[in-house]
Amino acid sequence: MKKITLLISSLLWACTMQGNPNNPAHSKQQKYVAGPVDLTLTEKDGSIFAEGKSAFSVDGSFVWCGSAIQADEDGKYYLFYSVFDSGKENPAFADAWILGSKLGVAVSDSPYGGYKDLGVFYNKDGYRPDQSSWDAQYAHNPHIKKFGGKYYLYYVGGVDPGEQASVKGKVTRRDRIQQSQTIGVICFNSVKELLEGKFACNEQPLLTPRSRVKPNNVVNPSPAGTPMKPDNLIMVNPAVEYRPKDGKYLLFFKGNVYDPTWRGVHGVAIADQPAGPFEVSDDYVFEFPTENGVKLNAEDPYVWYHRKDRCFYAVFKDFTGSFTKGEPGLAMMSSEDGIHWNLPEESLFMKKELILKDGRHIDVDRLERPQLILDKNGDPIVLYSACSISPLNAKKDGSSFNVQIPIKKRK
Repeated sequence: MKKITLLISSLLWACTMQGNPNNPAHSKQQKYVAGPVDLTLTEKDGSIFAEGKSAFSVDGSFVWCGSAIQADEDGKYYLFYSVFDSGKENPAFADAWILGSKLGVAVSDSPYGGYKDLGVFYNKDGYRPDQSSWDAQYAHNPHIKKFGGKYYLYYVGGVDPGEQASVKGKVTRRDRIQQSQTIGVICFNSVKELLEGKFACNEQPLLTPRSRVKPNNVVNPSPAGTPMKPDNLIMVNPAVEYRPKDGKYLLFFKGNVYDPTWRGVHGVAIADQPAGPFEVSDDYVFEFPTENGVKLNAEDPYVWYHRKDRCFYAVFKDFTGSFTKGEPGLAMMSSEDGIHWNLPEESLFMKKELILKDGRHIDVDRLERPQLILDKNGDPIVLYSACSISPLNAKKDGSSFNVQIPIKKRK
């Protein structure tokens, strides 16, 4: 087995856009650098596994997502993650996450890593077929926030509507569950109470797609002629933030549209309370056309309000490098109101690569679902991301992890 000690040292960008975003005189740019990551990579049977303080994984499982928060009750940091069993007898990653993802939590004294697993607390039965609730089959995309002294864990759930569901075309069980994805929230007063089963959650989803428009192979299609909404077919990738100017809570989500081929789109829902009810806007957010009119494709937004800059920022996955005008990676944009977004001229947040101490670059196959720990001003100090070094979809070996990358503001 080949062991590689890994360090990350890459440049991150943040941008405050004021006034006309197309006028350089009305913009300023802040820069951040990523610090070294304390982990070791081990190559085995064509996959690369990560171990060390900066990599959280669970034996015999794929770990994905990962959202962390510091608890007021004990000062410790808690990482909420999604997990699904690996192994030859289980589905490969591409199917496993949708067929049996569970929610777990880990704890550390530091936001920079060293997490110890506390176990699964939601959807413990994993792959076992279950139709008892809207989120009975799987739970994924955890996003932890605290508002008014209470914790809100937003997540995506799904269930198989069954073979009797109205279907246009042919849809497998896997795709029936995938097309059932909606957003819910788990509310609790402390992590201790959560682990004791003392929490409240939705009997119904927070939000349900208003349109189900797809040319073919679709469950419960909308009537012909129904216009596509940003919440078309599914609602996933929740990101929630408070808007100080009017006291509203903004819930950002991703939907799927076909115009004519698949494209991920984003929308926003607005509420007076963090647990809703939320009203979905018809506005598309994080959407920018290219010079030839093609709309860019993004995913996994993390949105936060920067107290010092008094604006919103979003970091998200750039599939193709179209946002950054370079290679695929993580990109960034900003907004004054959380609805209308500006793409800075230099929008790269982080390249999809790892830079070793000796200067060598290692391509990362996945660097997704970015989440942040922020300081009191709203500057990021740690980036959490789902990661895999080698291609993952066909794997059954659990070679994924959550990486914690320290971030510092460059003077």
